[in-house]
Amino acid sequence: MFDEMRDSHGGVRAPYQRIEAWLQSAGVGALAGRHAEAEALFRRIGITFAVYAEDGGDPERLIPFDLIPRVFSAAEWRTLQRGIRQRAQALNAFLYDVYHRGEILKAGVVPEHLVYRNEAYLPEMAGFDPPGRVYSHIVGVDIVRTGPHDFQVLEDNCRTPSGVSYMLENREIMMRMFPELFRAGAVEAVDAYPRQLKQTLVEAAPAKCAGDPTVVVLTPGPLNSAYFEHSYLADLMGVELVEAADLFVDEGLCWMRTTRGPQRVDVIYRRIDDAFIDPLAFRPDSLLGVPGLFSVYRGGGVALCSAPGAGVADDKGVYVFVPDMIRFYLGEAPILKNVDTYRCADPDALSYVLANLKDLVVKEAHGSGGYGMLIGPHASKKELETFRKKIEARPEDYIAQPTLDLSTAPVLGENAVENRHVDFRPYCLVGREIRLTPGGLTRVALRKGSLVVNSSQGGGVKDTWIMAE
Repeated sequence: MFDEMRDSHGGVRAPYQRIEAWLQSAGVGALAGRHAEAEALFRRIGITFAVYAEDGGDPERLIPFDLIPRVFSAAEWRTLQRGIRQRAQALNAFLYDVYHRGEILKAGVVPEHLVYRNEAYLPEMAGFDPPGRVYSHIVGVDIVRTGPHDFQVLEDNCRTPSGVSYMLENREIMMRMFPELFRAGAVEAVDAYPRQLKQTLVEAAPAKCAGDPTVVVLTPGPLNSAYFEHSYLADLMGVELVEAADLFVDEGLCWMRTTRGPQRVDVIYRRIDDAFIDPLAFRPDSLLGVPGLFSVYRGGGVALCSAPGAGVADDKGVYVFVPDMIRFYLGEAPILKNVDTYRCADPDALSYVLANLKDLVVKEAHGSGGYGMLIGPHASKKELETFRKKIEARPEDYIAQPTLDLSTAPVLGENAVENRHVDFRPYCLVGREIRLTPGGLTRVALRKGSLVVNSSQGGGVKDTWIMAE
């Protein structure tokens, strides 16, 4: 198991030397007191998330925050940056292809049924060119580390990856509480992200846009688990946060109701699922969408970011083939490897998974958020048997991966610095150019020995440092 802070001899690795000096100077006891201050700041700002699965009571809670930053060297970041950009480019090329000629399917590189029978594939998008031919404008790539130079992609998020507000607020809290850590300019800044996000959205303006595009953030409303993030990003970008009732379509364009009369909307950063975008085109019972919006989108009157149907690229069954996409579309070797993955739809893989269930991590191919997942080594006999029956009944709905020795990063324990498993989600923006903020969201499994980092499953977050050259 790779310890990101200390080498095999117990010495401090170069990226963490500043952190080690800070810990020695401040002391664990004093930092524990500062942790309470950080929680108070999070509460005052209102940084919460909802846990839908909880029964009774208020599901809103503070996300656990650890004070000790996770650190990458400049050289490590260069490798990650190249690999993330490469992946985002290939995923968008794949989306354009499968909604047009389907060359990768005809070549037999990706099985057709994984796309055309996928619930995330929208036939209504076939033959349509979104502005700039970009489908996924914000790509969240979940990355795990297993060694000094071993970074692997766990999954891709091409629809509406969440969590970037925590990346920004984690840094804000750390700079407010420990400004001395940042005075030397040794840590790359992340505060350009909102400006870069807005620029990416502006670049997605549709053909009928006249003048400077008007951008809005479309939210399902305050009951959504990520509502804080929706409002936070709208505020930082200086754009309106809207719900479905604030928008309407007329004469092939989208409009926003304001106190000064209707205002035209050109670009919608939508944080609602495809099925709810437009009750006339998709789910007729949707109260979250705007009637006629999809027709206006298809007619070039408004842009939706990310494009409807982009989710077919982040299905866990399709994920297996992303390295092949990179070779097929870019003619390059993948910089970041996938985690070894078994598609239970494949008979040989299914046999292996069922025979080794207690040693594997099994996930729903269409799942997210840490739900619908089995961690074999930590599962009871009853849980293993329940999952076995689920897989046997619908093998195409599941993939399996080995239990990885995820790297650990230091966290602030009650009386000492302890190690916990971590993963990493950077946010890659795709417009006329690819933009990547030097940072991301580090999620940490706060329970000792746990591999589950999702906030909905008891995980926390910490600031992520990319060291300057």
